[in-house]
Amino acid sequence: MVADFKLGFTSCYDQEDKYVPKLINSYNYPMTESKNPVINLVLRSTNMQRHEFKSAFISFLFVLVLMTAYYLLRPVRDAMASDWSDAEVSWLWTLNFFISTGIVALYGIIVTKIAFKRLVPSVYLFFAASFLVFYLMVQTSTDTVFVDKAFYLWVSVFALFHVSVFWSFMADTFNKDQAGRLFSVIAAGASIGAIAGPALSAVLAQVIGVQQMMLVSALMLLIPIPLTFYLSRLKTTELGNATLQNELAEAKIAGNPFSGFKEFFTNPYLLGIGLFLILYTGIGSFIYFEQKNLLVDYSRADRTSIYAVRDTITNTITFVLAFFLTGRIVTKVGMPTALTIVPIVIVFGMLVLAFSPILLVALGLWITRSAGNYGLARPAREMLFTQVDRESRFKTKPVIDIVAYRGGDLIWAWAFTGLTQGLGLGLAAVALVGAGIAAAWGYVGFRLGKQYESK
Repeated sequence: MVADFKLGFTSCYDQEDKYVPKLINSYNYPMTESKNPVINLVLRSTNMQRHEFKSAFISFLFVLVLMTAYYLLRPVRDAMASDWSDAEVSWLWTLNFFISTGIVALYGIIVTKIAFKRLVPSVYLFFAASFLVFYLMVQTSTDTVFVDKAFYLWVSVFALFHVSVFWSFMADTFNKDQAGRLFSVIAAGASIGAIAGPALSAVLAQVIGVQQMMLVSALMLLIPIPLTFYLSRLKTTELGNATLQNELAEAKIAGNPFSGFKEFFTNPYLLGIGLFLILYTGIGSFIYFEQKNLLVDYSRADRTSIYAVRDTITNTITFVLAFFLTGRIVTKVGMPTALTIVPIVIVFGMLVLAFSPILLVALGLWITRSAGNYGLARPAREMLFTQVDRESRFKTKPVIDIVAYRGGDLIWAWAFTGLTQGLGLGLAAVALVGAGIAAAWGYVGFRLGKQYESK
């Protein structure tokens, strides 16, 4: 049997010229050049192998479309909140936690009823249909306040759920080695979507109107459906990850539909991932409230401009970091260090904020935290799920990504309120508490990285 390294994407063939996908990981692919100069540039700029390019590009496009569809609707959602009091928004956040928990529980039941190959496409088809329903409700309902609040809640649920399912699918498509090199590059697609979505939203709001943007988002969510089927095929060919693929594609994910909640609390590894995420939300909540309080004397227009510049800088840094550096960082310094870098930087940033509680420092901390998370910590965290079984990826992972995240939001928001309004602490003292949270976040990340490398 010989390997025939043909032009384009590497394939393995036997003497009868039959495709042999299981040989994919048996060679080091000495032919790294392509006739396409763009592909060669990407291969040189990243830590990607040539036979992985097609799968990585489709995955990159997949998450780019998802994030664009979400960020197209996020300004619509946030604009609604200006019509409500702080108490109304707080109640909506509380409802969001319970609704998200209920939907994750329902999802746990669904994954035991639907064949795996139809599961991910069904999720995005469902969300596309839901936004079509909201569009029709807006056109026909007389109670616009109820529809607006329902839409606000639903977009908040969608914000975490669609990304969680995507990364579950990625962890099921790429093996551990591939994830370490490719997840950061794929995550860069999310950064581009996060830049393109708001820009597109600003234009479409003036051209076609706010309500019609629900239809645009619904149509965009149909694009990932064929991509899931194509990636499933590439998994068994170019990627060479065909082990048990045929049997599992047709099978349902068996087991207790609520096992994701149970495993979250009983599996130390998964509980550690959840704790890592909860501590991350703590940092986000503290910096968010610090910014809010420092911006109290600014006009709404000035606040909007400041946030817009902040998010543009954040997403640009995220893209550069994720596309060019993260894959190399993880492979060179290891997972424990990769999961610890951002928390350590935040510890020092919080100490600076404690001694200089000014807006510029708070904004810089937000940019560092967000860009560091989406460019490094988030891709590294998603790699952790390549070391768990499929049931955990599709049942326990949503519990972590959605329930633990929203629960963390509630816990830390009330904790910040208790420190400031209850104990009367100033911004400097609260920043010191935040430094302690960041230190705990780094310690948990280091321990998780050690567990990952020992598996």
